[in-house]
Amino acid sequence: MITLIAITGLGILCLLFEILNLRKAIIPSTVVGLLAILGLTASQFGLEESYYNNMIVVNKFSVTFSCLFIVLAAFLVALSHNFYTRHETQISDFIAIKIFLLAGAVAMVSFGNLAMFFLGIEVLSISLYILAASNRLSLRSNEAGMKYFLMGSFASGIILFGICLIYGAMGTFDVTEISELSRSAELPVWFPIGIILLTIGMFFKIAAVPFHFWAPDVYEGSPALTTATMSTLAKVTAMATLYKLLFAMNADVSYQFQIVIVVVSIASMTVGNIMALRQTNVKRMLAFSGISHAGFMLMTLLSLSTAAGSLLYYASAYALAGIAAFAVILYVCRDRDNEDITRFHGLGKTNPLLAAILTGSLLSMAGIPIFSGFFAKLTLFSQTIEAGYLVLVIVGVVNSIISVGYYFKLILAMYAKEPNEQRTGTPVIYYAVAVIAIVLNIVLGLFPSLVMDLLA
Repeated sequence: MITLIAITGLGILCLLFEILNLRKAIIPSTVVGLLAILGLTASQFGLEESYYNNMIVVNKFSVTFSCLFIVLAAFLVALSHNFYTRHETQISDFIAIKIFLLAGAVAMVSFGNLAMFFLGIEVLSISLYILAASNRLSLRSNEAGMKYFLMGSFASGIILFGICLIYGAMGTFDVTEISELSRSAELPVWFPIGIILLTIGMFFKIAAVPFHFWAPDVYEGSPALTTATMSTLAKVTAMATLYKLLFAMNADVSYQFQIVIVVVSIASMTVGNIMALRQTNVKRMLAFSGISHAGFMLMTLLSLSTAAGSLLYYASAYALAGIAAFAVILYVCRDRDNEDITRFHGLGKTNPLLAAILTGSLLSMAGIPIFSGFFAKLTLFSQTIEAGYLVLVIVGVVNSIISVGYYFKLILAMYAKEPNEQRTGTPVIYYAVAVIAIVLNIVLGLFPSLVMDLLA
């Protein structure tokens, strides 16, 4: 609870800095504030508390994922320093929206009541709608914002309908009471229908096949920093929330439900990777890559009682690699109208460090040792085999091999092509964020127990 209050207070402080004409202090102060909130949140690890009649629950799951979200938000705010130089008068708005988005993300993994869950998802979604359309002079950005708003609103409606059916079946919004009642021998037919609608709505949010069609256009049209936010913070938040929802509803006891998860996981991995092979726009390629990673993360839903640590590990590995990649993309494509792969030609010669960092992040996403992406996939595969779905693991391995194709297309462009443009000096913040993110990724690869044991 104290984490939510602190994050909201920090967002309000950003807006006050604008009133006091302290724009230059907004980003440094926000990053420092987020680090302080990270320490405050980490100090709650091990506590088991609930607030306001179980509306908000503090436990290991909520604390660990909240810490991950805060770290990602700190990286994204730091990258805002050079991204919004042309919109200095609006920088407080953009930063405050990101902080309120973080508040929604924390509420989504800390809910003890379905009303709080829906409130959190709407705070996060509305913030993303605004950020997607924040480049008002760009037709692509306006189109992305409208598409995201329409599809997101549609998904929210499905989620709300599911919540209503669950309430009608159980007579309560409280997750603990719903969990206890769901073990009953005779459940109203509205309860499983409500779970199905909730799951479909969340599949929209994580861009899982066949509810993925909005993602490539929205990722490509949105400002690059908004795309980074969607593909890292927003995606892992939605996945963690879906895991918590289904765990509370005891959904894994149904064999039919597990078969649906297997089919969606296979479809997401396969469609995402095959479509990514055809892309020449880097943001669009990473959008399809994100769809395939959603398919991998869905494997955790087959072992709901034991896979929380695996989900945290995979989400951390994927998000840190994504942050490192987008730090480089922001540098290469700043002041450009598109993010075509030709922009990256010769980056290995003009800026070897950033090229190496982007290579490392792509190799992590592909699942190559020594990066944490490899060990995250290994952990997921072993748990999925234990759950009895060897076929899903085989498909996952094949898709990991396919993904190497489009990741190496970008890597070859950086090292095998000649530079086609002159690049000016790199802002220090891009180096700092990219280096810290990829180093954390490697550390988690070398010491997976640092994360895995938190939710053991």
